[in-house]
Amino acid sequence: MPSPSISSRLTSLKRFARKRWSDAEFTVLELGGTIRSHHVRRALLRSYGATVDPTAAVYHGAQVRRAEALAIGAHSSIGEDAILDARGGITIGDRVNLSSQVHLWTAQHEWRSPSFDYVTAPIRIDDYVWVGPRVTILPGAHLGEGCVVAAHAVVRGEVAPYTLVGGVPATKLGERPRGLDYTPAGPGAMTWWW
Repeated sequence: MPSPSISSRLTSLKRFARKRWSDAEFTVLELGGTIRSHHVRRALLRSYGATVDPTAAVYHGAQVRRAEALAIGAHSSIGEDAILDARGGITIGDRVNLSSQVHLWTAQHEWRSPSFDYVTAPIRIDDYVWVGPRVTILPGAHLGEGCVVAAHAVVRGEVAPYTLVGGVPATKLGERPRGLDYTPAGPGAMTWWW
């Protein structure tokens, strides 16, 4: 058995290596987000462990933290300048549209904690969800199938399927029809090439 000093050194070395890997991942993915190719952005995310369907679109400027805990389904679209903080895990279903500058946060500090504890909780977004521009989704949120989140809303907790929500915090504003059957326009259908 290693002596305590060797054991503590190994622990420190492992912590250092994890931190450097995390820094490298963030840098590579941030730079990759500026490359004007969905294929390259998807490949970079996959190289760091993300599960990204080949039909998904990831637009320029999107930032991802901890790619290995991210899953993006078929025909889903991640808008430009989105932030996907997957440290607590993010699952995005099929045919989901995240508009520009959407922020998904799965990690935060516990404001009630005297020691400012760090907490994480996964975000799950079901099929056919449409999230408007500049929406913030907080740790632990679950967006039910077919729901719509209006621009600038802040979402926490559960959003019922096929509802329209908006505001801070997001509250129900209306209902969306059921039986959705569409595919959001993918990168090939766009008039720009990013």
